[in-house]
Amino acid sequence: MDSTATDRAARAAVFEEHRQRLFGLAYRLLGSATDAEDMVQSAYLRWHDADWVDAPGPWLNKVVTNLCLNQLTSARARRETYPGPWLPEPVLTESGALGPLETAEQRESVSLALLVLLERLTPAERAVFVLREAFDYPHREIAEILDIDPAHSRQLHHRARAHLRGRRNTYAASESQHRRMVVEFIAAARSGDADRLRRLLADEVVSWIDGGGATAARRPIEGRERVLRYLLGIRRRPEATRITTAVAAVNGAPALLVFDDGALGAILTLELDGDRVVALRTIAAEDKLAFAAREFIGREGSRHDR
Repeated sequence: MDSTATDRAARAAVFEEHRQRLFGLAYRLLGSATDAEDMVQSAYLRWHDADWVDAPGPWLNKVVTNLCLNQLTSARARRETYPGPWLPEPVLTESGALGPLETAEQRESVSLALLVLLERLTPAERAVFVLREAFDYPHREIAEILDIDPAHSRQLHHRARAHLRGRRNTYAASESQHRRMVVEFIAAARSGDADRLRRLLADEVVSWIDGGGATAARRPIEGRERVLRYLLGIRRRPEATRITTAVAAVNGAPALLVFDDGALGAILTLELDGDRVVALRTIAAEDKLAFAAREFIGREGSRHDR
């Protein structure tokens, strides 16, 4: 192997050590697994062409963060004209695609609920919030990544937390409790047990459906009785006979995967407060399910290979 090939192999090996963290960073910044993959690939090309870097971690953090900041500007414009509710792309997290999710704080950092809230922040506020809250970087390092001074970083962090204050659900269900609620919810929905469903839904429950412009509710469905009618109505649809389901970890919490004739057709997540469902988020847009569908196929394939 010549020296050029050796250098390429060494560079590739170093980059692979950081790939998972970089993907997790880009995903939290963008709320899109597809865009996050693109940002990581763009960072790899820049890494490959750059002079050798003594501290690859900080260098790659800076490159990916700034690529995402540029992407966020155009993404925000697209989401303003998005047909119906916009929800992030779901990611299956059992394989560790988004990094360690062992604590409640780590799981919240990738929850669909928080990623939706982060859309309220400016790109700079979002970057500081993610770097500080999800990755625990000190403001000195954040300032170096964003080319600002530490005082400005602290100010952006304070502003971001102020924007989100009172909007975050501070109740953290355990994984076993969350899974139990998901299983109970789908059992009640499948059986059409209105009383059981009614007991699971909070008074002010809200349901969002991101169909990407396809047939789906264009506005949130609010209130227990309206959400209940919507859920019971799904059971009466002709396609309901083709539906199968599975429970899997999505964005750090158990969620419902819905298959139509074997193809992933939707992912439903439940946000809980105690033993009540306060929010349902359904991603049914085909392009937003592509990444999760590949993950699911890969996961099932690896299980069969054992």
